[in-house]
Amino acid sequence: MNTEVSVADTGYLPIVLNFQDVLEKISDDEFENFCRRNPDVQIELTKEGELVIMPPTGGKTGIRNFSLIVEFGKWLEKNQAGAGFDSSTVFVLPNGAKRSPDLAWVKNERWNALSDEDQNKFPPICPDFVVELRSPSDSIANLQNKMAEYIENGAQLGWLIDPLEKKVYVYRQNAETEILDDPSKVSGEPILERFSLNVKKLW
Repeated sequence: MNTEVSVADTGYLPIVLNFQDVLEKISDDEFENFCRRNPDVQIELTKEGELVIMPPTGGKTGIRNFSLIVEFGKWLEKNQAGAGFDSSTVFVLPNGAKRSPDLAWVKNERWNALSDEDQNKFPPICPDFVVELRSPSDSIANLQNKMAEYIENGAQLGWLIDPLEKKVYVYRQNAETEILDDPSKVSGEPILERFSLNVKKLW
């Protein structure tokens, strides 16, 4: 597949393209090659076959993303029960969607059960823990749908962090979404043992 996406100015909103007809004719490997040929854009694919091209982040969102990764990385160094991933990792979910959470974590036993080939490709697995950090270009409704999709596909815990409204939406298996209004911290227990994120740093 030789199609490439031009890295022109995409504005502030994601570009959504109907990719369904093309998707039916290409393999997962060809889609992965398509993404790798366009490393300067973040690409996701919905289960309905919509290709989503995300705009680059602004400065404040970049700072928040970096802070989030640093805080989680500190915990990960102490608790090595799983593998952590940044937003450049594409996961192939059981429903066929290809998603890139802002932060993800997979338990060691599940990660190690993948073949070396699958670990080097877009991993065919839904993370145990995912975080989506809202930027000004993100629709809160779209992010809520993504979070529900992660849970439906096997994620045990998900955080949707909205700095714009100073809210954190907590998603768990078999539970109603918990909405925290301007919290100081959010706990990852019991999935993430002894991990608590200082959310105030992200406001």
